[in-house]
Amino acid sequence: MYIENKRPFISLDLGTSNILAYVSGQGIVYNQPSLMAYDINQNKLVAIGQEAYEMIGKTNDNIRMVTPLVDGVIADLDAAKDLLEHIFDRLKMMNFWKNSVVVLACPSGVTELERDALKMVARDMGADLVVVEEEVKMSAIGAGVNIELPLGHLIIDIGGGTTDIAIISAGDIVLSKSIKVAGNYFNEEILKFVRAEYNIAVGIKTAENVKKNIGSLVKYPNERSMQIYGRDIVSGLPKEATVNSEEIRNVLLGAFGRITDLVIEVMENTPPELAGDILKQGIILCGGGALVRNADKYFHDIFQLPTKIAADPLNCVIEGTKAYEKIILKRIEEGFYKGTQETFLQTLKK
Repeated sequence: MYIENKRPFISLDLGTSNILAYVSGQGIVYNQPSLMAYDINQNKLVAIGQEAYEMIGKTNDNIRMVTPLVDGVIADLDAAKDLLEHIFDRLKMMNFWKNSVVVLACPSGVTELERDALKMVARDMGADLVVVEEEVKMSAIGAGVNIELPLGHLIIDIGGGTTDIAIISAGDIVLSKSIKVAGNYFNEEILKFVRAEYNIAVGIKTAENVKKNIGSLVKYPNERSMQIYGRDIVSGLPKEATVNSEEIRNVLLGAFGRITDLVIEVMENTPPELAGDILKQGIILCGGGALVRNADKYFHDIFQLPTKIAADPLNCVIEGTKAYEKIILKRIEEGFYKGTQETFLQTLKK
C-alpha cells in the first residue's frame, strides 16, 4: 500500500487544439481551446480559450493570435507561462502549484530538450515533481485499457496537431510513432480543396465546421450537402458555394491514408507475440479525430481487425492522467523519481 499524497496533484493535457487541466479533489477545472489573443500596442492579453477562439479571422492588425503549444511543443515559452497562470489565477487556484506533483501529457515525437522545456514551465509555477508522459499512453488508460497486463494493445490517438500510434503492453509503450497529420491538418486540406475547386477563400473555422457536419470516411445513408461562405479569390467579393459529403470524404481519405501508412509501419515492427494479441484485441481509437464519421469502420475495413472508439475520445488523455495519479504516488513512495528529479534539479542550477 502507498501512503496518501499530501501534495496537490495536477495533470495537463497540452493539446494543440485544447488545453485540459485536472486537479486532484477538484476534477477537470479547465477545458478550452489553446488560444490566446494579445493587444500588440499594449502588450496585453485580451482573450483566452473560447473567447480567443471566437475571434479567429475577425481581428484587426492590433490583435495577435497566439497558440503557445504547437504539436505538443512549446512554440512560445512566455505565452505558455501566461496561459497556465491565467487558467489557474482565473480559477483562484494558483496556490495548488506550490510543491505539487504534475503530470504533463505530450505527443510521442517530443524530444528530451522539449520535455525539459515543458518541465521548466511547470517548475516555474511552483511544482515540486514534474513527470512528462506520452499522450497515447494516457489515452490508453483513459480508454479503459489495463496497460499493466502483459497484453498487446494498438492505440491510435488522433489529436489536433499530431496522430500518435502505439503498441502498449506490460505497463509501457513497446513501440510508437507520431505524425503531424491530425485534426488541424484535415481542416487545412478542406480549406485547400474549397479554394482550388470553388475559388473561394474560407476561414479555418468554416473548414472545421464542414469536417464536423458532413465529413466521413465511409459512405453513409442520407448524405447531405452544406452551404459555405467566403471570399471569391478572383473578384474579392463575398461568395457562397455548396460542398457535399463525397467531396469532403475524398479529401479526408487522402489525409487518413497517411495515418494508415504509419499504422502499417508500426505493425510491421511489432513483436510476433504482441501481434497475436492485437489480432484478438483490435484497435482503439482516441482523440477528436476518432469522431470523424465512420472512422472505426474505415480502420476495420482496411486492417480487418476489431476496431472501437473510446467512450469519451476527446477526454481520454486527461482521464488517463487522473487514473495515473495512483501509479505516480506509488512510485514516489518507492523512490522511483528520486534520482531523476535530483538530476533535473542539478541541471536547473547550471
